[in-house]
Amino acid sequence: MIAFVSIAAAMVVAALAWVLVPLLRGPRAEGVVREASNVAILRDQLAELDNDVASGIVQREQYDQSRRELEQRVLEESKAAPGGAASGVPSSAGAWTAAILGGALPIAAMLLYLTLGSHQAFGPGAAAASGAGDAKHDTSPQKISEMAAGLAARLEKEPDNASGWSTLAHTYYSLKRFPEAVAAYERAAALLPEDADLLADYADALGAATNSLDGKPAELVKRALKANPGQWKALALAGTIAFNGKQYRQAVGYWEQLKVVLPPESEMAQSVDANIAEAKELGGITGATALPAPAATKAPAAVAAAPAASAASAAPGAAITGTVTLSPALAKSAAPDDTLFIFARAAQGPKFPLAILRKQVKDLPVRFSLDDSMAMSPDMKMSNFAEIVVAVRISKSGNAVPQSGDLEGASKPLKQGTSGVAVVIDSARP
Repeated sequence: MIAFVSIAAAMVVAALAWVLVPLLRGPRAEGVVREASNVAILRDQLAELDNDVASGIVQREQYDQSRRELEQRVLEESKAAPGGAASGVPSSAGAWTAAILGGALPIAAMLLYLTLGSHQAFGPGAAAASGAGDAKHDTSPQKISEMAAGLAARLEKEPDNASGWSTLAHTYYSLKRFPEAVAAYERAAALLPEDADLLADYADALGAATNSLDGKPAELVKRALKANPGQWKALALAGTIAFNGKQYRQAVGYWEQLKVVLPPESEMAQSVDANIAEAKELGGITGATALPAPAATKAPAAVAAAPAASAASAAPGAAITGTVTLSPALAKSAAPDDTLFIFARAAQGPKFPLAILRKQVKDLPVRFSLDDSMAMSPDMKMSNFAEIVVAVRISKSGNAVPQSGDLEGASKPLKQGTSGVAVVIDSARP
């Protein structure tokens, strides 16, 4: 309260000084300024006259007459200046104005504060209220721990609150209390067993608690990718698991999938690039990679005895090939360096890309070929679906996630092995 009053008083004094000093100073300052200005003008005129006579423009007799006139004007201007010591004395009108403003301004400021301001700052509970406000916004680890304890106590009475368990798990993780985070994630995952984000976070916390991604963390990562093959943290962890197991090709496959969903210039994308380069060097890998197909399992006797035609129908589908072009009407909406994604997705089912190519607009028209060898996930291949749609997107951000302003095109549903497909980019995403 004392600080507030002191600051308010200082502001009132400053305002009064700004207004009253000119009133009390009187007209002297104005006269001095005017006098100096006039003398400077006359001095310039005299200098100009000297230049004219030196250059022969003005005769000597005319010069002498003009100089006498200028000197006379200087003398008159000096005598006309507001007079003497008395000129520093304020006029009676100025003094009255200063007196009225000096009394009225502080009173007006106080009335304005009493009308519009908060009176609680002057109350006996002001300090306590200030302390309570600080406590309300306290985000120290101790305060967060207290809040987590309160939430944990409430969740024991609400065991089916999946959102609450997830929040508690994230809170414990941020506090680096990993065993407690694991316990909370376990409760949340039991209620939301198909939540890919939750499963990936659960695997991450369990890996931090045990200092290993082997065993249950790896199982959780598989579950997360099955629920959402594009879950970024699950892809990152899957790549790390494969790398630690010296399965470098598989690690590169997971990390290259991860790059598709990351902003190209982000710090994480650069880190993934470094991981891919290291895995390729250690594994002696060159060129593009794709995730290997899952290991074959022994077929039951009934299936093994099936006719050859039946076995052929279960074989991986042939490639879908064709050409992508850009509609002339949208040609000015795309820059040569914009990213071009060509991908296959199921006509009926999840919209996640089953295979993807990454080009640039300057490559158009582009011939493409999409097949199972380009699968984004072992469990999500083109041959798993009866009909495929080839979709195309031009992205200025380079991000595969659709954004407003992206240019798009898509084919009709296609059978495996269709060739000669023509896809035209002919619409802009709203």
